Amino acid sequence: MGTGLRLFGLTHLLILAGVPAGVVAFTLALRHAPAWGRPVRICLGGFLAANELIWYAYRLRQEGFRFPEGLPLQLCDLTLWLTVIAAFTLKPRVYEVAYFAGIGGSGMALLTPDLWAPLASYPTIYFFLSHGFVVTTLLTLAWSGMARPQPGCLRRVFIILNLYTAAIAAFNVLFKTNYMYLCQKPANASLFDYFGPWPLYVAVGEGFALAVFWLLWLPFRSSIGK
Repeated sequence: MGTGLRLFGLTHLLILAGVPAGVVAFTLALRHAPAWGRPVRICLGGFLAANELIWYAYRLRQEGFRFPEGLPLQLCDLTLWLTVIAAFTLKPRVYEVAYFAGIGGSGMALLTPDLWAPLASYPTIYFFLSHGFVVTTLLTLAWSGMARPQPGCLRRVFIILNLYTAAIAAFNVLFKTNYMYLCQKPANASLFDYFGPWPLYVAVGEGFALAVFWLLWLPFRSSIGK
């Protein structure tokens, strides 16, 4: 990667292991003390929001306001704030979009991180904290029983995310940007490398996302249906 982090090297594996370890720790604690559910979810949502706002301030100070490249329009930006709202409110419709897009998107980002700064630097630390705590928060809410997807979630979420993707695609065309990697693959290794050239990798990625969403739906299939 050129950042000091070797893909699936020891450091990367330790970071990946920290996410499920955190989820298990939070879930076990909440099952023994359910009354702590609200404080825990508020703290998780508050941490995500504070971490993101600090990142915005850092980028503004380092780079200034950059339009159109520097806007928070990536899918992970959307899912992070949906995760914050879900943690604060437990609104089912917000949670289900955050769950599928957040676990799928942030989980993939953790597996194949698109880094540009050294490992021991604030941008890289922010990257893993942001994506790691999105996954941790969403799984903690589900495993502790505080939130879960609702009936009809697969169809509903897939339509919503495709509408968002279409809006971002239009923005990319208008301003010649590459949000959500719709116009060009990430510079670092990613699953897109196996999906073919542009624009084929976009269509293949759509099918892959649907398959991932289906896998994420499976644990709840008996209680929520499709």
